[in-house]
Amino acid sequence: MSHKYTGGCDHVHTYSDNDPVDNHTCHCSVCKSVTGQDTTHVVFFKHDDVVVDHPEQLNRQPFNANNPDGPLELCTCKSCGTPIFLDDKLNRIRAIVPNLMGYSPENLPATYHAFYDPSTGVPRPDDGRPVYDGLRPDFVWPSPA
Repeated sequence: MSHKYTGGCDHVHTYSDNDPVDNHTCHCSVCKSVTGQDTTHVVFFKHDDVVVDHPEQLNRQPFNANNPDGPLELCTCKSCGTPIFLDDKLNRIRAIVPNLMGYSPENLPATYHAFYDPSTGVPRPDDGRPVYDGLRPDFVWPSPA
């Protein structure tokens, strides 16, 4: 069966047939630390909209080393270590970083810049997309699943 969005690795497969609730380029220090990227393309889906075929094959670790009790856990494949998704312990979202988690970035384009901080000295993005110091002002966290 074909799905709208697919990702994962050779051992753990994920998919969603629903569109994401948010799609941004993240400039936060946590994403930079975890991914090693200057900016990170992040996609939020409602929690239950991302289906995983082998949840028993996932290792879970805190997403933010400085906040180990925070709501996000990085889920990686037990067999190969590939990051699969970020799981929200509050069951609101599952976050995907397309270029690291097997999804097509072209099918999930970022619509704005989030968590831009001019005090870092990084030039303000000028690609025509809105730039915010947090998530977009109209973003509402989905209700827990």
